[in-house]
Amino acid sequence: MSEDKTSEQATSTADGPDHQSVPQTVDELIAALETARTAAQQARDQALRAQAETENVRRRAQRDVEGAHKFALERFASDLLPVVDSLERAIESARSTEREGAVAAIADGVELSLKLFVDTLARSNLVQVDPVGEPFDPKLHQAVSMVESDTAESGSVLQVLQ
Repeated sequence: MSEDKTSEQATSTADGPDHQSVPQTVDELIAALETARTAAQQARDQALRAQAETENVRRRAQRDVEGAHKFALERFASDLLPVVDSLERAIESARSTEREGAVAAIADGVELSLKLFVDTLARSNLVQVDPVGEPFDPKLHQAVSMVESDTAESGSVLQVLQ
């Protein structure tokens, strides 16, 4: 009777649920190994693609942030340029009257303020361009009028208004 139990246990072990998931032949083992290798390669490829996509998203976000900063700086600078123009006109106006005393002191103060302001803009890589005498470039300049001149070449900038 004890022999029957042992053979019964052996039979139940061989016929149990583990029997179907464990390959029994060398060919089955090779096929299972190839399947596992393929799955591992696919998982590796997916991980590399996910990493590359993450890097692309990071670069794109960084580029977008830099673009936003640049746009904000350009807009801020263009909003400040009329201030520089107004200070320059105030200095020209005060100097053209050639008055003494308070007017000269105000002109000197405005001139110092303008210098400080322009130096502050220069620290942010915003420099003042004076194209007087240079050829007119429609990509950089806006023409207000054309004036004939005996002293300047045709098509050159004679005066900067703003």
